[in-house]
Amino acid sequence: MYIGRIMRTDLVTVPPEMPLAEARELIDQKGIEHLLVVNKDGRLVGVVSDRDLRQHWASSATSLSSHELNYLLSKVTMAMIMRKKIVTITPDTTIERAAMIIQEKRIGSLPVMENDRLVGIITRTDVLKVLLDAIGIAEGSVRFQVIIRDRLGALAEIARILSTEGINIQSLISWPVEEHPGVFQLVMRVAARDLDTAVKSLETGGFVVLTRHVKDFTPYIPAP
Repeated sequence: MYIGRIMRTDLVTVPPEMPLAEARELIDQKGIEHLLVVNKDGRLVGVVSDRDLRQHWASSATSLSSHELNYLLSKVTMAMIMRKKIVTITPDTTIERAAMIIQEKRIGSLPVMENDRLVGIITRTDVLKVLLDAIGIAEGSVRFQVIIRDRLGALAEIARILSTEGINIQSLISWPVEEHPGVFQLVMRVAARDLDTAVKSLETGGFVVLTRHVKDFTPYIPAP
């Protein structure tokens, strides 16, 4: 899936001179986590998160009067607190790549640029939701693991066995078993009502199926 299909395009942008208090009110009103700071030329110059706003907001323990506090806060602008080193992506970036960038850079959002023009934004929350949807986590579904050796036709055989039983694979993810080269765990999800039939039919077909967590895969590794 590409970012261009899931990015938010109803962008909330603010000028660099917007005061901190106004920005905090706006972010609460819109129910968002990030503000995109755009200059008069329409160029993206910074990003401010709700966390940035909280960090620069005065502590309740301050000895200043409310008048003094409001005066000082009115002097703090987005230009003073925004992150100027912005990591951006394009609409044709994959969701997996966006997730990796967010994790590696430890950031909460990625503005989306196309031909030097701001066209969208994707947040950590958005990415997580899409990945959870892709995994197939939903009410009424359950997961199990099939341990296989990397061989041609294994996945097709699993799909054939389950389809013969009328069982639909809701999602499937493959992970290598690191301590056993050439061995993979297929993490699958099916409807809860189909679990017992799926496990029984796959085991009858010669596959190793796990429905619980194990620390050591060694006893379950199929013979070469």
